[in-house]
Amino acid sequence: MKQYKAIFLDWDDTIGDFRHAAEKSLSDIYDYFHVNECFPTQEAFAQCYNIHNLELWAKYGLGEVTKEYLEFDRFFYPIMKAPKPWPVDKCISQAVLMGKVHLEHTTRYFSLLPDAERVIKRLATIYPLTIVSNGFVEVQYKKIERSGLGEYFQYVILSEEVGIQKPQRGIFDIALQRNGLQADEVLMIGDSWNSDIQGAINAGIDQVWIQDPRHTTDPNLPATYKVERIADVLTLLGVED
Repeated sequence: MKQYKAIFLDWDDTIGDFRHAAEKSLSDIYDYFHVNECFPTQEAFAQCYNIHNLELWAKYGLGEVTKEYLEFDRFFYPIMKAPKPWPVDKCISQAVLMGKVHLEHTTRYFSLLPDAERVIKRLATIYPLTIVSNGFVEVQYKKIERSGLGEYFQYVILSEEVGIQKPQRGIFDIALQRNGLQADEVLMIGDSWNSDIQGAINAGIDQVWIQDPRHTTDPNLPATYKVERIADVLTLLGVED
């Protein structure tokens, strides 16, 4: 195993269980906003939302849409395309409110993934750690604070603050500059191939792809290392507790 001088990590669905928080938030939104008027089941609503949301995040990562557009359209599009859509004016007003509620609730329902706390605390005894995330400023810092892990990260690089999203190499270049390191001295850990792994590849950084079975990404896509859970990272690096 190559020796690394620092580790970069994604946050959502790598350390924090964003997927679970989002599921709970969408369930709340379905009930509170009476989305049953548009979709027959909460599952149908969530499926339509999730497909479109992933597409929007991919475009956001490439700089093709703004944060504001993403927050609005990820709810506007599904309810406009629903089996029984509301009138356009109502779709617009409710989509704005849904976007605000979703940010609040995904923060409220935040939790760490299994073993994440143990892994971060162990890695921090050996490597400087840096968060590299596309998440929005107003929620990411709250989640990091609530996690109790903030002190273990030397730097937090958020795309909204630096103006560059993963998978663009620029955000990784900034993280490298702040650490005073070269690309071949760092390892990136993340769950998303499209943003974390592709982004690290673009920057010439080795990667650990945490292949969550809930993702639909082709598992055969390239990555320096592939693991099933964040706990496997300790074994991979030979630094088990």
